[in-house]
Amino acid sequence: MEVRLDSQVIPKRESFKYLGSIIQGDGEIDGDVTHRIRVGWMKWRLASGVLCDKNVPPKLKSKFYRAAVRPAMLYGAECWPVKISHIRKIKVAETRMLRWMCGHTRKDKIRNEVIRERVGVAPVDDKMREARLRWFGHVQRRSPEAPVRRCERLVLTVMRRGRGRPKKY
Repeated sequence: MEVRLDSQVIPKRESFKYLGSIIQGDGEIDGDVTHRIRVGWMKWRLASGVLCDKNVPPKLKSKFYRAAVRPAMLYGAECWPVKISHIRKIKVAETRMLRWMCGHTRKDKIRNEVIRERVGVAPVDDKMREARLRWFGHVQRRSPEAPVRRCERLVLTVMRRGRGRPKKY
């Protein structure tokens, strides 16, 4: 189908950016997850002067990380129908940032849990689940005659348990 505005034909796009999120035509969120990780790294680079400074205490670094970088990475995550691969990508990016913040590499053979405990940052998948449950509470409390958005429909379908083998997201 061809869309026209006056006499100009509007080209069909596979994905586009809307309110900071990448909307894909097939309904997947792969593009949005990679975009959010990229945005998190951009925030990281802007704050690297503080986050990589050895004179700044780790607790202050973690507060700064939780206030600036993590919200940029998880913007809109409460509406994502998340798969294990998406969570893994975000976890990898966050762990790399935390290791860099502590001044350690994978060659140092320090476990991720130790790094996370040292910095005092909760796992990103827990934070994603927390945001999704908070959003689910908002959806449950709203009036029945309010229109249902696509995002809310996804949250409701993800939160419901179905019969048979569980889905991989």
